[in-house]
Amino acid sequence: MRVAERWRRAGGALLRVTAVWAVSTLTMLVLAGLLPDFKLQSNDGESLTRTSLTAAWGAGAFGLLTALVWPLVVRALLLVPALVLGLLVFFLNGTLLLVALRLIPGGGAADPRTAIVVAAAMSAVASATSTALAVRDDDAYRRRLSRLATRRSRRAEGASCPGSAGIVFLQLDGVGHEVLLRAAKDGVMPTVAAWIDTTHRLTPWRTDWSSQTGASQLGILHGTTYDVPAFRWYEKDTGRLMVSNRPASAVELQRRAVRRTGDGGLLTADGASRGNLFSGGADQVALVLSVSTRRGRANRSRAGYFAYFSDPANAVRTALSFVAEVGREIRQSLASRLRGDCPRIGRGGLYPLVRAFATVVERDVVVAAVIGDMLAGRTAVYADLVAYDEVAHHSGPHSRDAAQVLASLDRSLALIARAADHAPRPYRIVLLSDHGQSPGQTFEGAYGLTLREAVRAGCGLPVTRRASRNPCGAEARDAAADALLGALHREPEEGDLPEAGPGADPIVLASGNLALVSFPDVPHRLSREEIDARHPALLRTLADHPGIGFLLVRSEEHGSVVLGPGGAEVPIGELRDDGPLAGFGPGAADAVRRTDSFPHVADIMINSSYDPETGRVHAFESQIGSHGGLGGEQSQPFLLSPLELSPPLAEHADGPELSGPELSGTELSGTELVGAERVHRVLRRWLGECHGPEIPLASVERDHERV
Repeated sequence: MRVAERWRRAGGALLRVTAVWAVSTLTMLVLAGLLPDFKLQSNDGESLTRTSLTAAWGAGAFGLLTALVWPLVVRALLLVPALVLGLLVFFLNGTLLLVALRLIPGGGAADPRTAIVVAAAMSAVASATSTALAVRDDDAYRRRLSRLATRRSRRAEGASCPGSAGIVFLQLDGVGHEVLLRAAKDGVMPTVAAWIDTTHRLTPWRTDWSSQTGASQLGILHGTTYDVPAFRWYEKDTGRLMVSNRPASAVELQRRAVRRTGDGGLLTADGASRGNLFSGGADQVALVLSVSTRRGRANRSRAGYFAYFSDPANAVRTALSFVAEVGREIRQSLASRLRGDCPRIGRGGLYPLVRAFATVVERDVVVAAVIGDMLAGRTAVYADLVAYDEVAHHSGPHSRDAAQVLASLDRSLALIARAADHAPRPYRIVLLSDHGQSPGQTFEGAYGLTLREAVRAGCGLPVTRRASRNPCGAEARDAAADALLGALHREPEEGDLPEAGPGADPIVLASGNLALVSFPDVPHRLSREEIDARHPALLRTLADHPGIGFLLVRSEEHGSVVLGPGGAEVPIGELRDDGPLAGFGPGAADAVRRTDSFPHVADIMINSSYDPETGRVHAFESQIGSHGGLGGEQSQPFLLSPLELSPPLAEHADGPELSGPELSGTELSGTELVGAERVHRVLRRWLGECHGPEIPLASVERDHERV
């Protein structure tokens, strides 16, 4: 029986190869007839039979070169950024075709530009034919999908416990709870709509003050968000500027988290991390920032990248989609300008390329790696799909552009769900997000000055007014800027402390609608009294500004205080979800109090204003969909989990974890899930339910992180 099965498989493989060869030959003949610069016969003419044989030789040689040479070329180019490799795909494929034409009997000729077109068409047709034939054969379909993942998959580990289920965690970056519900209801995401309340349960959760991927994903994968005050912050003790999406900062943040928790992460037991900022302790990684700087064999971050692009058909398809996405962004940006959309920000420069990488290259590589992980039987996979977050920043979280990206992501989810049917073990697919996004005009667009310019003016430093190219509300914006500058430059009144001079330039860092101001010439965290002595108008003018919701500063008298409009001043110990924090939602006071305890909290923490009726905030950077602070949908991500898993809010299921100290100082009530660290504990519990108690529980430090 085994011999007969082997012959059957061999016969099927031979049939598929023959069919692909025949279709490729026909494609080459058609293209030779359509393209004047592509010839398969000599100038004096040849018979149709001879031309057909030449086409068959050419198609065979091109296919053989593609199979043998392409993986080697891609491996040699692993250090080339994915963006560049995507653009090189056409050139490399065209070169292989020219080589094939020189090798075949009778020869052929093609202009180099024509060769690129022919090679792309042949690769696409061959891929479509091969896939169509393979789908009819389950074994062949599984083998084809498996080749998209790393060649070093540890199949034995997956097969060792075939009865247990694996879990795939798919993070839809930046998709808030309300956005997901709206997309499902409106038919934008039919796959998600089919899951909600039938096979899955939808649970919202709430972030900390720093509602951004650097904090949330660190908490989800490594169990702590301690001392991550924002997406960007300055550390006075080291003089280091930390930026969550820079490799060096990601390495340091992961190192600190592992040291703090004493645990490697969520994915230490046969896990895979795909497209994330952090590895989660996974051995198998692809496009993971925290390991991207490792050299040699230690850097496995490009393994899935290589596996995907080693198939030339994948490379061509992704490259074509990349070019199409660049064109789509240019068209959508132009349409937005012609419609006169407000708010609106610039979308030129390199942004069309950045968007295409996020929505095409990163999506394709990550989805392919996840499918390969499932077919390899891995226990846990965590993948981040960043497409929506990137587009929503520039087009708005509720825009048509963003909705189109959600529809594309939904198709990727459907593909992953179908591939799970071919995996060697059952899989539970958990959908989640790390934060949402809140819409609104930028602070500069609304008030004519960047926050950095406003702070510099309040410190007595020169400010150069720039002409704004944003036509939305230009007259009111200029008037607001003049008023702000006038207030910041007011003369000291009787009773003001003497001004101590401007000192060094302040460092002003924006993280969505959260901003951090640090004075680097002073080694400690400046107090409210010290700032007033230096710059009497700064704090009160900022607190009273209509675009700013509240400030957090240290106080020599009260420990720390929150300053709000109208002279509001609340000591941190008396802070509640009202007063200056009214409208920012439940838990705002706890979130601010916790951030105040961080060693690297800034001298001045500034949160923009928030309008509960419209849901709008003001980003301190160039984004009309933002996240990073408090206010609106940005703090309301979601968990969409299979009904086979225990409910996220099931207190009894947390067991000993609930009796341990709280890293975030927040609580898991019966109605609300608060903090990325709590989400980490829920995901660990689910891993234990699927795979057993060998999934390690994170240990925690009791003395530094309890609030």
